Amino acid sequence: MSFRALVVEKDDQGNTSAGVQTLDDSRLPEGDVTVAVEYSTLNYKDGLCIGPGGGLVKSWPHVPGIDFAGTVEASDDARYAPGDKVVLTGWRVGEIHWGGFAQKARVKGDWLVPLPEGLTTRQAMAVGTAGFTAMLAVMALEDHGLAAGQGEVLVTGAAGGVGSVATALLAALGHDVAAVTGRPEQESYLRELGAGRIVPRAELAEVSSRPLEKEFWAGCVDAVAGAVLGRVLKQMRYGSPVAAVGLAGGAAIEGAMITPFILRGVNLLGIDSVMRPREDRLRAWDRIARDLPMNRLEAMEQTATLSDLPELGADILKGRVRGRVVVDPNA
Repeated sequence: MSFRALVVEKDDQGNTSAGVQTLDDSRLPEGDVTVAVEYSTLNYKDGLCIGPGGGLVKSWPHVPGIDFAGTVEASDDARYAPGDKVVLTGWRVGEIHWGGFAQKARVKGDWLVPLPEGLTTRQAMAVGTAGFTAMLAVMALEDHGLAAGQGEVLVTGAAGGVGSVATALLAALGHDVAAVTGRPEQESYLRELGAGRIVPRAELAEVSSRPLEKEFWAGCVDAVAGAVLGRVLKQMRYGSPVAAVGLAGGAAIEGAMITPFILRGVNLLGIDSVMRPREDRLRAWDRIARDLPMNRLEAMEQTATLSDLPELGADILKGRVRGRVVVDPNA
């Protein structure tokens, strides 16, 4: 038996290349569950792994793809049987373990969760790691007291994958959403997702030397970090939470001071989706199936094939990809 996959290879000079190949099933890595992949999706990490140098990849040849959803084909794990629908995000699959940019994947059963009732495998991958991370961020804000009606909730990097789902989720849950973007042409898209106000990124990108600014935001999902997060922290309301999910603007929090934390009790919450315990995963996917409007999910979705991924991988690293890319490895 054989399957098609996007394979990243490195030559003796250290140059990497990515292309679609047909592989024998014997090439699949170790694991106790084999899944016929129906859909995957494109994330920033995937762009790193596909691109020059191989990014996060540790050994070659390699099959990237940090997410996938599909049907169990064979299983040595009692929790899963052939025919079961499953989802995988995280666990460094697609980085150090072969991932979902293929028609088949073999992984540990511990890394899988059942496909939530009410979702198709395609919808699950329209959500993907980005949407899963967004849901974890919203849950963290709620756990730290955020409720609808308290004021505007800011979403930075709103036109990206995490930001798009966070905007749609928060709006569906009754929050007033202010969406930050550096791409003014995305305003109609963000309003369609539920944003009530568009904030140009330039308004938050300038580093401020002031210890505090006027209080604006009741909560925030931040996918940017850098100068934007440093500025946002100084504008948060007393006792408000900020969920930090990304670092598109750099790993440092530029202009940050301790004052928002000790004078206003602002809570900065780090969101990790890679090694998240199974219980949290099940809770988040249940919330996604219940709270994310499917019509808004469709508005942020585009479809790609395996052969499209090298170009799309370069685009996502340059901030040129809007919303969610669903990958059909069987097309």
